[in-house]
Amino acid sequence: MAEEKREKGRAGAAGEKGKEGRRALLEARDLVKEFPLVNGRRGRQVVHAVSGVNLTIYEGETLALVGESGCGKSTLGRTLIRLIPATSGSLFFEGTEFASMKEKEFAPYRRQMQLIFQDPYASLNPRMNVRQIIAEPLTTYGMAKDKQELEEQVRELMKEVGIPTEFINRYPHQFSGGQRQRIGIARAIALRPKLIVCDEPVSALDVSIQSQVLNLLKDLQDGYQLTYLFISHDLSVVKFIADRVCVMFLGMVCEIGDTDELYENPLHPYTKFLLDAIPKADPKLRNEEKQLLTGEIPSPVNPPSGCRFHTRCPYAKEICRKEVPPCIQAGDRQVFCHFPLDGLES
Repeated sequence: MAEEKREKGRAGAAGEKGKEGRRALLEARDLVKEFPLVNGRRGRQVVHAVSGVNLTIYEGETLALVGESGCGKSTLGRTLIRLIPATSGSLFFEGTEFASMKEKEFAPYRRQMQLIFQDPYASLNPRMNVRQIIAEPLTTYGMAKDKQELEEQVRELMKEVGIPTEFINRYPHQFSGGQRQRIGIARAIALRPKLIVCDEPVSALDVSIQSQVLNLLKDLQDGYQLTYLFISHDLSVVKFIADRVCVMFLGMVCEIGDTDELYENPLHPYTKFLLDAIPKADPKLRNEEKQLLTGEIPSPVNPPSGCRFHTRCPYAKEICRKEVPPCIQAGDRQVFCHFPLDGLES
């Protein structure tokens, strides 16, 4: 059955091309992730972290995943690369379904999908020095034939991310936050992956260091032909680095589109509220009245029926409370809304 699913996927995902003719690298279909929750007398409940997400990431692009804290961004990122198992749904990498694979069968694909963690202080083993941290994945996957080649690869990776090679015997506590994140990036690119999930990689860093790390990620993307899924809540950072943006609210996708188009003309009400919340540099624009979100904040344990945003949406109508919104295609844009802001019809 699993093999049947994979063959079916090859026919769809492998041949799918996006804008500029790029092939689909990773695709999620009807992806669901729920976490069990024991809540006293109420018995067993679940947290609906990711609910029926359909998403395609194309080769060579940076797709940003944005939304409020708790909307399921990090869970989706980890589920897409199988760091945590999906509750249901399908995942395809270069056309091959891998969500249902056994661990041994999945091992070659694990090397192709890596993660850069949010916290550079917690993501590095304090008992390992830089040499050991970067060499660990290389050793695990047999990327070096002997110790000399391993040493050369570690030093080369340090140079690639801007860490002086004379620091090779230092431990994580001897580095700044920005340097630690560079070490984490070196570890992520060590296996020459095709896809890297960047889980808020600059949010824990000083603003002065953020731009350096973002420029490093861009340079590495060009040099290593990388594809990024960039998770962030900072929309200014996203505008700088992303080719496309996927907006999430309470475990579901609201809108997907080209970064410039989405920022200039948001179609989903939630996207508009997010963009309006970006601080303005111009004092005149800063004093303009903003429409603020009101209404009840839904719980992921007991999400509302229909459109999950309807309890906070000023444009909500009866159908929004009853029916999950369809996917409306507008060129390269996708919006999941019964009443998009520019009046598009499904």
